[in-house]
Amino acid sequence: MDRDEILADALGEGTTVTAEVRLPGGASRETWALDAVDPAGGVHELILRLDSPGSAPGSGIGLAGEAALMRAATAGDVPVPRILSAGGAHILMTRVPGETIPRKILRDEAFAAVRPRLAARCGEILAAIHRMPLSCLPDASAPSPRAVPGPQAVPGDPLTTWRDLLDLTGRPHPVFELAFRRLASSRPPCDRITVVHGDFRNGNLIVGPDGVRAVLDWELAHAGDPLEDLGWLCVKSWRFGSPLPVGGFGEYGELVEAYEKASGYRVDREALRWWESFGVLKWGVICVMQAMRYMTGGARSVELAAIGRRVCETEWDLLRLLRCPWPCKSSRRWPG
Repeated sequence: MDRDEILADALGEGTTVTAEVRLPGGASRETWALDAVDPAGGVHELILRLDSPGSAPGSGIGLAGEAALMRAATAGDVPVPRILSAGGAHILMTRVPGETIPRKILRDEAFAAVRPRLAARCGEILAAIHRMPLSCLPDASAPSPRAVPGPQAVPGDPLTTWRDLLDLTGRPHPVFELAFRRLASSRPPCDRITVVHGDFRNGNLIVGPDGVRAVLDWELAHAGDPLEDLGWLCVKSWRFGSPLPVGGFGEYGELVEAYEKASGYRVDREALRWWESFGVLKWGVICVMQAMRYMTGGARSVELAAIGRRVCETEWDLLRLLRCPWPCKSSRRWPG
């Protein structure tokens, strides 16, 4: 379906677009901000996401799966945009007003009053995400992602997954190898398997002066240890120059205490540190992979070329995190 067909299907024949702007970011997908008027004269502020021509299949859960998960999130009191229409190659949703650019959220006066409350609010939202039923996760391996029963939502071993991806690049990275070994020898036990957002961080949140208005980018959602989401939010790269460890806007205690109160589960601080370290390692591997896409001619993108410099940043962050061993020396295998 093209844009006009998508709008007609969602809002009625004769819907017209009065303004459109392609938003930056997203190498594999197009994102458009649209203003539209329906046949009855109603005005709609929308976001349309489209799979780009030639985009690689099998990346995440797909747009249809992402839309299904966002609908389930709405039922679970997680703030997300309202889905108007979705298919295998598009999502049409309401446009939520607010800011997503981290540096503005962390520095602009408009957010000064709400910044001290963001870490705790993120803890509450993550608790709500982790209460979502596993049955709402789509089957990413299916040609067209579909819901699968909870018992089939079994996670793989994240260390194995990301080590295999690094090996595919064919390039040596001694710091990453050290991190894989240290993390494998100090893996904390996993007591719960939940829906994991997969990319919950500053930059994927719409924030207004009143707080977090929507959680975006669900394409990496999967079943796993819920502490993966908390650790990812604390990765240094998502602090954007701020000294505060949680998204650049809060302290660990604010996040953890709010999460524990909202979820009823205790957060093991050493396990959280493990998952933060894993998040830094994962981001480092992603940086290598993105840079390799440019270097091998797969995509001629300044953004992909520039991201290669962040590999050394993640190596430095890992060395600082790994300089002391964790008390936890469990080498339990990942469940499943």
